[in-house]
Formats: sequence, C-alpha cells, structure tokens
Amino acid sequence: MYALASIALSGINAAQLRLGASAHNIANAQTPGFRRQLVTQQAVPEGGVSASLVRAPVEGEALAEDLVAQMSAGYQFVANLRVLQTQHKLLGTLLDERA
Repeated sequence: MYALASIALSGINAAQLRLGASAHNIANAQTPGFRRQLVTQQAVPEGGVSASLVRAPVEGEALAEDLVAQMSAGYQFVANLRVLQTQHKLLGTLLDERA
C-alpha cells in the first residue's frame, strides 16, 4: 500500500511543478525575450511519474495553454489527494478488522 502513496505523491509533485510553471509563464508573458517553462512528465517503472522543467525552444507566450495547465494541475491535485484519502480509509478499515 505504500507504493500507492508514493505514486499519488509523485502525481501531486508533478501537478505542483505544472502549476508553478504556468504561473511563472503568465507572470512573465510580457517580458521581452521570455521563453516559457514547459513541464515534461515521464512514467517511472516502479509507478508514478517523474516531472521536470524545460525551456521552450522559441520566445513567446501561450496564455490560453498556461490557463488550461493551471486548471489541469488543480484536477491532478484533487485526483491524487482522493487516492491518498482512499488509501488512508482502507488502511484504517484493515486495522479495525485486525484489531
């Protein structure tokens, strides 16, 4: 069951990185020569994801894309939180049954 928590936490970390990058992009959209931060995610063989930041290859903003990324990150937070809450609930039920 600890693997489940690790997978959910990696998702939460990826969502946090995506939210931070999109906020950074929105805040700096009018900066001359600004290149956006992009988040790349890759599945980890043990489960979960690995996320990292890269710079966009060209200058410019993409406000609509960044707003969608913020909303998507919010949904990712909620989904992974639900996984952790369900694991906690199941673990508590398991302990009640064994006690």
